[in-house]
Amino acid sequence: MKKGDFFKGVYQMDMMTKDLSLEGKLPVFYYDNTAMTAIFTAPVEKVRKHLPLPEMHPVEAWKGKALVAFTAFEYRKTDIDPYNEFSISFPITFGRRVIPGLTVLSMMLKRYFMAYVWQLPVTTERARKGGVELYGYPKFLADITFSQEGSMLACNLSEGGEKILTLKGKKLKTSPEKTNRFKTFSVKDGIPLAANVYMNPLEFGKSMNPGAAQLSLGDKHSIALQLRDLDLSKKPIFFQYMPFMEAILYGPRNLMDD
Repeated sequence: MKKGDFFKGVYQMDMMTKDLSLEGKLPVFYYDNTAMTAIFTAPVEKVRKHLPLPEMHPVEAWKGKALVAFTAFEYRKTDIDPYNEFSISFPITFGRRVIPGLTVLSMMLKRYFMAYVWQLPVTTERARKGGVELYGYPKFLADITFSQEGSMLACNLSEGGEKILTLKGKKLKTSPEKTNRFKTFSVKDGIPLAANVYMNPLEFGKSMNPGAAQLSLGDKHSIALQLRDLDLSKKPIFFQYMPFMEAILYGPRNLMDD
């Protein structure tokens, strides 16, 4: 698939927030982006405490160990202007119970992943407001910066000068990859919502080498302290690197509209 073909045939509708202060289009197109994801494990019961609904079941890499995904995004060209974002999410199933190991394998084979978005800081007010008011995403303004450190790409996340975390990942050898679908879950006014994100990784690399990525947490920020309490694995079990990808974020919907 050539650059730009991903967006052909997708109809966009005009939208506006309730207070008429923010307008744009749905779905949102992301034309030029970099992303990296590192997946760690944590005790299932620790993760379960952060899930707002009993129908949400943590995906387990193996029995007793749930997945925690850290993803850094640099959006250079989008329908809502450039911004950076950092996602901390818990891969889940909704309603259906998981089978340790097999559920995550099925998701990887289908390239279809479901996750509850626990934290989603961003760098612009436009991205924050739209995400909160339309999707119920847990967005807040933060400092998210990227830097090149030799063979590693580093992303630093902080708020008000207080470090939350730093994620570093290897700049892996890449090739084109098939489209990935992510179904994100959020809760707005007590009602669970779902939204689809489709990613077209034009440059994609992956590794199960535990040395492919590194995560360091801050000492004082509340999110860093909560992450420390999760008892995360010291090293990731999976890492993916996308120096160039396209994406489409569809509008939120009720779960019965699936």
